[in-house]
Amino acid sequence: MLHSLPLTPDRLTDIRLIATDIDGTLTREGKFTTELLQAIDLIRAKGIELLLVTGRSAGWVSAVNNYLPVAGAIAENGGVYFDRNGSGFDFITRIDRIEEHRAELANRFWELQSRYPQIAESSDNQFRITDWTFDVAGLTDLELDEIAIQCQQWGYSFTFSTVQCHIKPLHQDKGIAILHVLERYFPHIAPQQIVTVGDSPNDASMFDRSLFDRSVGVANIQHYATQLAHQPQYLTKLPEVAGFCELVNLLKTRA
Repeated sequence: MLHSLPLTPDRLTDIRLIATDIDGTLTREGKFTTELLQAIDLIRAKGIELLLVTGRSAGWVSAVNNYLPVAGAIAENGGVYFDRNGSGFDFITRIDRIEEHRAELANRFWELQSRYPQIAESSDNQFRITDWTFDVAGLTDLELDEIAIQCQQWGYSFTFSTVQCHIKPLHQDKGIAILHVLERYFPHIAPQQIVTVGDSPNDASMFDRSLFDRSVGVANIQHYATQLAHQPQYLTKLPEVAGFCELVNLLKTRA
């Protein structure tokens, strides 16, 4: 069980930006819903910015950022950033030789696949720049731990979400990326004025209390209670997008 506090309005004063994961946090069974769009409208009416922070590929996030009324989007667990004006993306993680980097990641994946033949490259991997992904389905907790150790020995970091596993550069994570984006694109918003939201292990750095004062886990994060390097301060009663809407409705009622 997570040792998190229930979410109440008094914990949400002076919020100016929500930095949120997508899959399992803004979705229901993997899809966007009308309640999400209504929640985004409520956020905007309160003058609160919404920043997407996802492990999904740069190609996939480019489209989502274009169609949703959000302030921007961080893709690939902190690798790249898309701003709201659709003018392209900026690297958060510097990659000097992209083709060589991709080739090295491919070799590492094939080595893993020889040991764990059940793993398959994710469908959006061809649209990635900074990391390499394969589906998490079929892997046990022990195997995930073994893969993480192997990636560290190769000089990479490793994380996973409800849908994908990620081999990525060291120190590339969501928490560091959020702080970078805040400093460069939202200098008028202090880290103390944001709330971070997530649901799985690749969101753990968003719950780091040395980085962020307020963090929220939607209820389905309980599935990963023993696998989180950092735990959210607050927990919603409801899972997935219903939990996110719970947060938004509390923000709506604040003074």
